[in-house]
Amino acid sequence: MNTLKTIQTLAKIGKVFSKIIFVCCIVGFCGCIVGIVSLSLGAETFKLGGVTIHSMIESEAGMNLPTLYASMAVGLLFCAAEAVLSKFAEAYFKHELADGDPFTLRGAKELLRLGILTVAIPLGTVIVCSIGVAIADNMVPGIDKLSIGEFPSVGLGVMMIVLSLFCRYGAERNEGKTGECGQTQ
Repeated sequence: MNTLKTIQTLAKIGKVFSKIIFVCCIVGFCGCIVGIVSLSLGAETFKLGGVTIHSMIESEAGMNLPTLYASMAVGLLFCAAEAVLSKFAEAYFKHELADGDPFTLRGAKELLRLGILTVAIPLGTVIVCSIGVAIADNMVPGIDKLSIGEFPSVGLGVMMIVLSLFCRYGAERNEGKTGECGQTQ
């Protein structure tokens, strides 16, 4: 039972982290919107000590204005994608805590879904952003090649898929040990 207690503690931590990540993604999403709007409304008009914000960003970050817009649009999409993924993770942890055991068929199915989404959502976002940046680069010359992302979640998603099979196996074994009345055979 000590191991089950540890698993439940980790599930509680996972649920809290999922909520924190969701809030951070919402803040990042809103920050990207504010950045796009403020940049379009006053990139050249806002000055600090006679220097415009636009020129400071170009000189310090090495990005021109179209690249800034593209970067914020990419950030907006990634924040939205990660917010959705964190909500699915939160739902998994919530249900696992309610069940009190990771070895349930429902939990295994949800973990499988979470693993697939952990692979598919970031990968799909990278593909959409790559296509969008390529189209924008053709329409508005000057957008530098952005580093859109890597695939760290692919390994994590595959690990969740494999772990879901272990959980399903445990659930099937537990079902086989109990009869119709819930008594051990």
